[in-house]
Amino acid sequence: MREQFRRRCLPHWDIVGSTYFVTCCLAGSIPARGLTAIRRLRTLQTTARSHDANSIQREGVRRPASSFAEQDRWLDAGYGTRWLEDRRLASAVRDSMLYFAGTRYELLAYVVMPSHVHWVFRPLPAWVAERAAQGDRRTAREIILHSFCRHTAVVWNRLRQRSGGLWQRESYDRVVRNDDELKRIVEYVEFNPVKAGLCQRSDEWEFSSAWAGRLGSPRDEA
Repeated sequence: MREQFRRRCLPHWDIVGSTYFVTCCLAGSIPARGLTAIRRLRTLQTTARSHDANSIQREGVRRPASSFAEQDRWLDAGYGTRWLEDRRLASAVRDSMLYFAGTRYELLAYVVMPSHVHWVFRPLPAWVAERAAQGDRRTAREIILHSFCRHTAVVWNRLRQRSGGLWQRESYDRVVRNDDELKRIVEYVEFNPVKAGLCQRSDEWEFSSAWAGRLGSPRDEA
């Protein structure tokens, strides 16, 4: 199994054949004090990982809280930009995720929140092989996210008749380790609108894979 690791501000693992849990945040969706708190937790997590189990017990090093949980807390609090409250943009973002479902990836879960997007996808082996044969050196995750972020930014600027960025420069991504973790992540993604107080039941949120009136791929509806 081929594996790649990259780091800009965030770490990015790419493993061929894996399923990915990705969070894309709007530019300005987390205020400065929230970003400071998240960076501090990431630093603590890195320090904790550098200690083995014995030294953690011997030296009393405490496992830090999850920086991802802290990020989601700030996002759901709604202190920053919430452009995805615009139904036109939320619809475009949802449709962009659905567009290549079944041709580039299997879309296992998604939710469009006012300030961010969670989605879970598994690149399809045939498409990955085709891109590799064409000489594209980017990973499947990179290609999928680049296409998604570029297209939705174009739509947003068209709606506003302006120019500028829509998303933060990097997305948070995680390789899903097993079926049990996948089940927990899918439940987390689809429950997010309820946790944020946007609806009472997951199937009431229109911009989610849990929606009772769930959409198929726009390709199928054409």
